[in-house]
Amino acid sequence: MRLFVAVVPPDEVLDDLEEHVAPRREAGPEIRWTDRHQWHVTLAFLGAVPDPRLDDLTDALARSAGRRDPLVLQLAGAGAFPNPYAARVLWAGVEQVRGDLGAVAHGIRNAAGTAGATPDGARFHPHLTLGRFPRPTEATRWIRALEAWEGPAWRATELALVESHLGEGRGRRPRYEVLAELPLRGHGNAGPRPD
Repeated sequence: MRLFVAVVPPDEVLDDLEEHVAPRREAGPEIRWTDRHQWHVTLAFLGAVPDPRLDDLTDALARSAGRRDPLVLQLAGAGAFPNPYAARVLWAGVEQVRGDLGAVAHGIRNAAGTAGATPDGARFHPHLTLGRFPRPTEATRWIRALEAWEGPAWRATELALVESHLGEGRGRRPRYEVLAELPLRGHGNAGPRPD
């Protein structure tokens, strides 16, 4: 299983982002835009995790999440990885109105490692991927078109443990399946997502 842990913005935040991005999709056929169902803020990418580790991993992640208070987050601004002049990824930024998303990510990464699901070593940079370029591209015009946008703030009360099914989504994109919801402190018990 290819797994990651993420914050998934609520529908009203995704609606606002979709409204802002929609006209730009038509103007940017050189970008492989992500689909709305792929929009999330990755806290830890765990890669391939053996099935037998799933229960222990879920328990460890739930304990870590349960030690953290809910956050207030806002999608705002834009940028590109690795840089605006040789961009491969176009992203929307994440502002932390209340709480420390970095500390939450650090705790999740530690918990995953102790459960035998070592996260990738990438530095945490909170963002939501909007699209990918097929080759390094100068992306300053895209950043300018997106950087003034600010979405509505929302209260994040849970994280999601997500399985990525490569090539099973629209246009051979990944299809994401939430395996478990991981409530932050004071918001219930972790468990499988109801179907």
